[in-house]
Amino acid sequence: MKKAILAILMFAALYNANAQGLSAKEIVQKADDKNRGLTSQGTMTMTVVRPDWSRTITMKSWSKGKDYSLVLITAPAKDKGQVFLKIKTEMWNWVPSIDKTIKIPPSMMLQSWMGSDFTNDDLVKQSSIVVDYSHKLLGKEKVREMECYKIEMIPLPDAAVVWGRVIMWITVTGFDQWMTEYYDEDNKLVNVGNSYDIRHMGDRDIPTRIELEPRNKKGQKTIMQIDNIKFNISVDEAFFSLQNMKKIK
Repeated sequence: MKKAILAILMFAALYNANAQGLSAKEIVQKADDKNRGLTSQGTMTMTVVRPDWSRTITMKSWSKGKDYSLVLITAPAKDKGQVFLKIKTEMWNWVPSIDKTIKIPPSMMLQSWMGSDFTNDDLVKQSSIVVDYSHKLLGKEKVREMECYKIEMIPLPDAAVVWGRVIMWITVTGFDQWMTEYYDEDNKLVNVGNSYDIRHMGDRDIPTRIELEPRNKKGQKTIMQIDNIKFNISVDEAFFSLQNMKKIK
């Protein structure tokens, strides 16, 4: 038993030592790859919290790389059956109550998704934290007892992103996106995202609760809870189609 523990500690030390030589972009890339996987399939619960009310939405999700994503709403009853599909830079919404597929234009990608503090762009991850920003390692800081890389991200001149600056804290040992601050073009802090509850899901340990809180809206936040998720499963590109939006259950 002692030998097994020693081996684990030696591996962790070697892993961390190797990580020290990574650039800021490589650290962000590792975090993004871990969070996304080659493919994923999962179930999630989103709770929208407001000063006078709250609302819970459950969903199933599938993704393949950065280009393909599909989300099926499973509750509440009035929203059940809605599907959101993203293929590369395009997004659609299937609304069964009106039997219609709606194309979501780029101008609406930054609007609220399902009344939450997340945007359409957050949902489908159209913009990439790896390719749309320059990255600078500001050092290390401890955030909620986790040693983290502190990385500043500035959008590239031609990047179609809303934020003027993003600061992300990524855990040193697990490359988890532990905290994120989102600033507007005037360098004013707008949103703060925090991750919690690292658990084993599929083939990796990941934070399973993400809370996004607007800075200047007291009593308002959105909680995304990952209930179950599997990574690197077989999902064909043909699964992500307009035809399948109406069939998926």
